[in-house]
Amino acid sequence: MKTLDSIRSKMLMFAVLATLLPSLTTVYISYIENKRALTAKASEQLLGVSAQAVREVDLWMKELRYDLRVFSSSYEVTENLERIPLVNGEPIHSGIYYKRLTDYLNSVRDRFPDYAELLVLDRHGHVVATTAPQVRPVPLPADWSSALKTNDWARGEPYWDAPSERAQIIVSVSIETTRRSGAERLLGGLAARVNLRGVAETLRRFAPGETGQIYLMSRDGRLIISSRGSSAALMEQHYAARDTKWMLAHEGRAMQFSSFTGDRAVGSIRLVAALDWFVVSEIPSVEAFRQVARLRNVTLGIVSLLLAVVGALAYFLSLLVVRPLDRLSEAAGRVAKGDLDVGLPVTTGGEVGYLTEVFNNMVTKLRESRTELERLSVTDPLTGLYNRLRMMEVLDNEVRRSRRLRHPFAVLMADLDLFKKYNDAHGHQAGDAVLKRIGAIMREASRDVDFVARYGGEEFLLMMPETEIDAAKKLAERIRRKIADEKLAAGKITLSLGVAAFPLHGDGPEPLIAAADAALYAAKRAGGNRVVAATGGGPVVPAA
Repeated sequence: MKTLDSIRSKMLMFAVLATLLPSLTTVYISYIENKRALTAKASEQLLGVSAQAVREVDLWMKELRYDLRVFSSSYEVTENLERIPLVNGEPIHSGIYYKRLTDYLNSVRDRFPDYAELLVLDRHGHVVATTAPQVRPVPLPADWSSALKTNDWARGEPYWDAPSERAQIIVSVSIETTRRSGAERLLGGLAARVNLRGVAETLRRFAPGETGQIYLMSRDGRLIISSRGSSAALMEQHYAARDTKWMLAHEGRAMQFSSFTGDRAVGSIRLVAALDWFVVSEIPSVEAFRQVARLRNVTLGIVSLLLAVVGALAYFLSLLVVRPLDRLSEAAGRVAKGDLDVGLPVTTGGEVGYLTEVFNNMVTKLRESRTELERLSVTDPLTGLYNRLRMMEVLDNEVRRSRRLRHPFAVLMADLDLFKKYNDAHGHQAGDAVLKRIGAIMREASRDVDFVARYGGEEFLLMMPETEIDAAKKLAERIRRKIADEKLAAGKITLSLGVAAFPLHGDGPEPLIAAADAALYAAKRAGGNRVVAATGGGPVVPAA
């Protein structure tokens, strides 16, 4: 049994369980390969539906442009448009030619339900005729006229039309007439407010999976329409700029990305060249990898069965190895939380026993180090007095105690007179020696229950529990005389002191210190080397 005390021997015993590793490895590899296959299948489906959607949307746009070109070349459009008179450069919305043009537009509009409105525009973009009851602003692109001349058609930006509650787009084709010379002359444009409902129905046919969607997206990542329809809220959504840039860089490939909702999705993006829009098809990652998750659950079931077998064997090993290590781990956790009152019994030999002894020694040294650190954190390193931080904690506690018991206490603020001049004349080492001596004198002159601290620089603070203002003034005067009579190696120095009492001069730490500090500076202004007590109306300098 002695050899069982060695961790090396226990590791050899545990190696018998390594026969389980090939099984776990096989299961893991099977899981990875199946996940890869399912991912490829989902990617292929997404790429297929997005390609079909792109073809359909592209075909829809081409048919729309073709129909508009047919209508724009009609005699009813070109001849009547040329004959409508202008007043101050604006076409007149009346007369026989205006009526003929309007009647023709209405007849076309009645046969094409996707046309929310048909308009004839002059070459400056002014509305000549419309199927709407009244003329509305037409959101044409800035380069509308030049686009008609160059490309024979123009597309506006998609927008939400509040009256019809539909997503719409302005599509225009040029209206031209042939001059006698044979050259084409641009008369204007035939524009249609096209309802995108038909596009949404097309996208709906290709929506992937059960909860997947297909979107039309502009180049800047703004959503236009989806396979579930359109809404004003949808058109305000957009993909993050970083995600949009990343998606455009991976056009034509299946990928995982963050949808505009923030959820992870698997999808693809393809360009609709005719519109310079993009078809985005996506399936939530949860749905795309549902079969992977099912496979993962089966895999976890197999692993759980293996772990149950291993657990039964490991139980016996835990009697030898795990329990001592658990005690060490628990004790280390308590130490990490700051509890150093930990001691472990050394019950075994070998490496675990040695580790327990080392741990106990480490905790002992940590306790000693923490005690020393706590002392240093509240102590001024030069004078050995408490520092300002510790003084404020004690003063705050004393205020609460004195309020509860309705007892008085006093504070004394002291400052060396002309200490900078003393430092300049005798050097900083002499100045440090003076500060140390002042701290020692104040500690010797005060009681055991009093609290002395170096407040900062050459300032000292003394807190005296259960002390009235008169007793505090006497102690301050005794300290002042002691320091004035002190024979220092580099020369003499004096002390100015201010005294304040609770609750007479303040009911909190800050007001008390402020009152004592004001009394101290009154003593400074009066020439120094004196004690001034604060009063209800402020510090009073005693007559010299």
